[in-house]
Amino acid sequence: MHMHAQHRRFFATSREQQLPLYMESIGFNPAQERFSRPRGYLYYHWLQTIRGEGKFTFGGTTLLMKENTGVLLLPNEPHQYEPVSEVWETMYITFLGPQVAAILSSLGLNLSSYYQWDQPSELTTYASEVLNSMASDRDVSGLDASGDLYRFLIVLKKHGRINNLPSVSHAVERLMPVLALMEQGFDDPNLGLDDMAIEVGLSARHLNTLFKQTFGMTAYAYFILYRIRKAKELMTAYSDITGKEIAQRVGFRDVSHFVATFRRIEGVTPEQFRNLY
Repeated sequence: MHMHAQHRRFFATSREQQLPLYMESIGFNPAQERFSRPRGYLYYHWLQTIRGEGKFTFGGTTLLMKENTGVLLLPNEPHQYEPVSEVWETMYITFLGPQVAAILSSLGLNLSSYYQWDQPSELTTYASEVLNSMASDRDVSGLDASGDLYRFLIVLKKHGRINNLPSVSHAVERLMPVLALMEQGFDDPNLGLDDMAIEVGLSARHLNTLFKQTFGMTAYAYFILYRIRKAKELMTAYSDITGKEIAQRVGFRDVSHFVATFRRIEGVTPEQFRNLY
């Protein structure tokens, strides 16, 4: 996608700075020049290549920024970048907000990192689309821009690969057979980590690594959460079902183990949960 070759840029107003997350600026640069910021920038800073390539240096490494790559920098991270090809077109977003550190931490995006993604991907066009919608729209409150920014972080989490690790959407694809196995076999108390690993032809350890990268927990911890979710569905669908029956139907060997696990995860007993509904 090729935009008009003129620099376009929007800035936030001070009113938006009360929002949990706000965009300080977003822009398209048809001819990215050389920049050096030995003290870094005041805001979080995303820069991606639209066309051509440049090189970007931070944290002692220099990276080649081709198409389908970008860099997310934390505030005050010293860096410099410059074009390598004759023309280097870039998009950038700078952002801040009282909740930004917490949001980035919960998404696992809280380090200055270099990202790559596969084509086609929402990441390729997302920033341009936001910029275009801002140009045609009077978002006086800044709420749309804040929502767009949050959505951008979700898209980055979903499609971006940090330092050559597989992206989340890629990893989820790889884990699909295991997720399907959990879905079919959640009532089977004998279904364990080894069965899951065999299903995708990985070692149990490798499977857990993949689960941790994708969901932030081990495969078995994820399976327990899945079973508890199924138990909640059963409880709310059938008012007369007994605790023992639920425990059996979601693959727990005995009801006391089920109750203890439910309570640990939900903070209430199955009985208290049922009363809420």
